[in-house]
Amino acid sequence: MDLAVNIGKLTLKNPIICASGTFGFGDELKGLVDFSSIGAVVSKTITLEPREGNIPPRIYETNCGVINSIGLANPGVDSFIKEKLPALGKLKTKHIVSLGGSFKKEYKQLVEKLDKEDKVDAFELNLSCPNLGKKKLISQSQKLSSDLIKNLRKLTKKTLIAKLTPEVTDIVKIAKAVSDAGADAVSMVNTYFSLAIDIEKKKSYLGNITGGYSGPAIKPMSLYRVWQVANSVKLPVIGGGGIINYKDAIEFFLAGSAAVSLGTINLTDPNSAKDILKEVKKYMKKNKMKNLGDLRRSFNA
Repeated sequence: MDLAVNIGKLTLKNPIICASGTFGFGDELKGLVDFSSIGAVVSKTITLEPREGNIPPRIYETNCGVINSIGLANPGVDSFIKEKLPALGKLKTKHIVSLGGSFKKEYKQLVEKLDKEDKVDAFELNLSCPNLGKKKLISQSQKLSSDLIKNLRKLTKKTLIAKLTPEVTDIVKIAKAVSDAGADAVSMVNTYFSLAIDIEKKKSYLGNITGGYSGPAIKPMSLYRVWQVANSVKLPVIGGGGIINYKDAIEFFLAGSAAVSLGTINLTDPNSAKDILKEVKKYMKKNKMKNLGDLRRSFNA
């Protein structure tokens, strides 16, 4: 059974990816996680300068997921290269570095600094963080998304993955824009805008008031958007949003995902990738599937 998958020039040994913001930088979980069962780890989003993030409380648990307002807290790119990157090369998996910024020049400087680092296997461009107080996210605009990808494509031969927000009128148009601009793949979806109110205090549970919603409740909506894009754009789709077990992962593969992204489940079970991969293999064996292409093609829409 062949579970390898190509995302641009990046080859993963299996299609299970641990999403940005839910797995630290990866090295914090050494000794607790079987990295051989993970195709790739996406780092916390790195910005040009250090960020403390939003004021606490930053996370609130709901009945069917969590709302977070972390705000891209990170040490900045220079500290990341010096203090975090050396340890990542010792983990038995690929390393995708998530990049974030407010302006085109910030992304450009990040890619220029990190492109020469051999421990960086690919870039995920966070075009969709809902917790930065911006009136418009980059991936809510075809033009902004396209212009950024075009500029960054000139700077690196490494795989460029565009992470998109579901908070748009037509996500297919955004996906086509980044595809035409030179992106190698799209990651879908980022969190949904959300709010939770404490009725006793009559204020938001989060210090930032609003946040991004993730967890099991968003799976049907995320799955729909993945299916839309996978059937409209020729880029590999990394599908995720609410995956908590192998059945959820299978649904995303059937909808057209080349790989799946585990997010919120990592907060309660950081070794979830191992169990999900094991059960996906069992499912494929039972259905006499030799590779992921067989699995994706078996959806009878």
